[in-house]
This record gives sequence, structure tokens and C-alpha cells, in this order.
Amino acid sequence: MALFESLQQRSLKLRNRIVVSPMCQYSLPDGAPGDWHLAHLGSRATGGASVVITEAAAVSAEGRISPADAGIWNDQQAQAWSRIAAFVRSQGSVPGMQLAHAGRKASTAEPWKGGKAVVPADGGWEPVAPSALAFSADYPFPRALDEAGIAKVIADFRAAAVRALDAGFELIELHAAHGYLLHQFLSPLSNLREDRWGGGFGNRIRLVREVLVALREVWPERYPLWLRISATDWAEGGWDIERSVELSHGLAELGVDLVDVSSGGLVPGAKIPVTPGYQVDFASRIRKEAGIATGAVGLITEPQQAEDIIASGQADVVLLAREELRDPYFPRRAAKVLGVEIEAPLQYGRAW
Repeated sequence: MALFESLQQRSLKLRNRIVVSPMCQYSLPDGAPGDWHLAHLGSRATGGASVVITEAAAVSAEGRISPADAGIWNDQQAQAWSRIAAFVRSQGSVPGMQLAHAGRKASTAEPWKGGKAVVPADGGWEPVAPSALAFSADYPFPRALDEAGIAKVIADFRAAAVRALDAGFELIELHAAHGYLLHQFLSPLSNLREDRWGGGFGNRIRLVREVLVALREVWPERYPLWLRISATDWAEGGWDIERSVELSHGLAELGVDLVDVSSGGLVPGAKIPVTPGYQVDFASRIRKEAGIATGAVGLITEPQQAEDIIASGQADVVLLAREELRDPYFPRRAAKVLGVEIEAPLQYGRAW
């Protein structure tokens, strides 16, 4: 079965094509993971996924979505992550970390607290963005980044990659999707700049490309670098699949090994046709037209559905989010459904 074929990513051999997608837990008051994350991410590795990617880890304090977000902007956080990376690796999975900056979607409350702006008096801060445009009336008003601020963003991503490596991660994913800072620079709906960081397509993709270059300068050649993008804003005049294909054409030369293809998140109220596998066609088109490996994500919930995506050549991996929340042992369930024998932890052998 294609879903359980190995995949070579630089020096790493992924044991199957099932990847645990980043999923924010909003449970880290100081940005450093504890027992919850060890159990949460560790169980997904025990469950049989080939790669387990952390939730978005902010590269700076101002880059958090909420005050309870994960971080990788200091050495204490890196040390806390190290035991999780080690455990994930011990279970046969590749430990991956997603590096992120929320941009104008920062300084908001956890979803179960309403998700609205958190004011400085309550622990919030002033977000930054390519342009001084708030995401919505419920979000904080951001400050437009100047040249020094953009240089700091690039340096923060570079330093975060070094810390991720020191913590034992073997794969990093750059988050340029879902309306966060790098996506904000890509889309003409959120980037109104007229300098070298805005305006035409080449200027709007500049920051993503420069961050990728900075990451590859410190991230070892032996380890994969992935990029998550939103293939479309689902909004008129916004970023779209044609621009995503054009961006993806030049990624391999920057050291990107796979494009993780999601969509949306840039503007509120976008009309998104959410149906099973609704983003798979985007991954397929980028894979075929840009000649780069892709990951499909979005309402992939059934073993045969995942198998068909890989077997048909629409994507190289599937990334599961909510289904992995519901069932951390999805890979083992999928193997049983598809008639594939895979190894189980010795402690669990009697059940499999």
C-alpha cells in the first residue's frame, strides 16, 4: 500500500506517508512545553506516524498568537522541547518543529476564551504586520514593520532554527500560511507596501524567500526543510493557486524539500468549500506543475481516502490534524484497514 511506503527526505527515511500536522494547544504560559506536550506528541509517535510536527512555535514573544502559545525564542524553551524530541525519535518518528510568527493575528486570547484581542494590561502586546491593517475589528491594530523590524524577523527565524536543532529536532517547517506574518506579506490583501517588500509579486514573496535562505544557512543539509502555505485566500484579489504554483517553482533551489499545502486564514468571513479532501487538488497541482514534493491536508479522515491520495500521485504525504486528535493511533488503524502489518511497541504487542 502506497500509504505505508517509505519516503526519503534527505538523510531521513520516513517510515510511512502519515504526518501529524501542527495543532496549537494554547497551553504554555511561558512558551515552554511540559507534561501535556510530552504525552500529546509522544502518543502520536507511539501511534505510528512517520513525522510528528509540533504546534506553531513562535520565534519571538511578539510572534505568539496568544499568551499561551508555544515558543522557541529562548534557550529554556529549547531545553524543555529536547525531551519531547528525544521521545518522539525513540518511537521511530521524525521529530519536527513548525517555526511561526503570527504577525497581525498576535496578542489574542485562546479560542475557548473568545479569541479576541488581549490588551497590554492583561498580558497582551502590540502586533506587527507588513501594513497597519487589523485582521478584524476584534483583533489588535498592528504596527507596520520597518526595515529594522523585518531584519529582526529574519534573525529571529534563524535563531529559532538553531535552537530547534540544539533541541534535537530533525525537520523544520516554516509557517507561511493561515494569515500569519509571512502569509500576510504574500497576499496583496494584507500587504499594501510600496517598498521592496511589497507591491509586485517578486517583492511580496521576498520575505518568505529570505527567511528560507536564512534557515538553510543554519539548518543542516542532512535534514529536511518544509514550507506550509495557504494555496488561496478564498477571497477576490487575494493570494491564489496560480501564485502558489509560481512561488513553489523556485523553492527547491532554496533548499525546500516539501510544500505543505493548506489554504485560507488571511481574511475573516472567507467562503471556503469545506468538504473531505477539499485542499488536495491544490497539493496535486503544485506537485505536478512546480515539480516539488507536496503534503495534502484538510479533512483527511479515512484510511482509504489517505491511501488514494498517495497512490494517485496527488501528494507525497498526508498531514492529519483533527483526526489525529481524535485517534492518535490512526496509522495503526489505517494499517489494519488496508491489510498492512506494521510494528507496534513491545509493550502494546498483545493488542496488535
